[in-house]
Amino acid sequence: MSKEKYITSSCIIAGQVIYKNGQPVFKCPATEPSEFLVSAYRHFALQYPKFHKMDNLAKLGWLANEVLLDGFDKEKYKPEDVGIVLSNASSSLDTDIKYYETVKSIPSPALFVYTLPNIVIGEISIRHQFKGENAFFIFNEFNAGFIEQYVSDLVNNNILQACICGWVEILGDSYKAALFLVEKDKTADSVIFTEENLNNIYQLHNG
Repeated sequence: MSKEKYITSSCIIAGQVIYKNGQPVFKCPATEPSEFLVSAYRHFALQYPKFHKMDNLAKLGWLANEVLLDGFDKEKYKPEDVGIVLSNASSSLDTDIKYYETVKSIPSPALFVYTLPNIVIGEISIRHQFKGENAFFIFNEFNAGFIEQYVSDLVNNNILQACICGWVEILGDSYKAALFLVEKDKTADSVIFTEENLNNIYQLHNG
């Protein structure tokens, strides 16, 4: 049975700015994506040494998720009740290219580990011990309609009680993350989980 679901939190990272629920919470003039991500990590005083070993795609998604879940009470859910559904356009190409360059001399196992886009889901899941349904899809652009339908099916069928979903894309110097926390319970600042609202939030900050 279909019931209304709500976007209870959002995080956008674009144009050297991080937004939480539509409000800027961090700005940095760093020109390199890696510099920007490390600066944000330090700004939020995050403590997770493995962050520094991640590739840029995993860093981007992991960092967006940390901002997204700030204030989230995950204790009200079982680990298997929280899932992750992400998408992008370039898969893991940003790291694939860097790994290919190392093959010319000595292949880098540290880079090879990240030559799959769903590794970012693994990094988030390990950090928060989420064990619910997860998937990573490739589209030419952010497909809000697909995300809304796919996540709604998971929640409506009680496969998940909450879901982190959205877009995590990086290729060279171009990057954008747009993550949404979807839950069944309405909060003071939440909006209904619809294709239109997903697109409105996503397009609000195009970088």
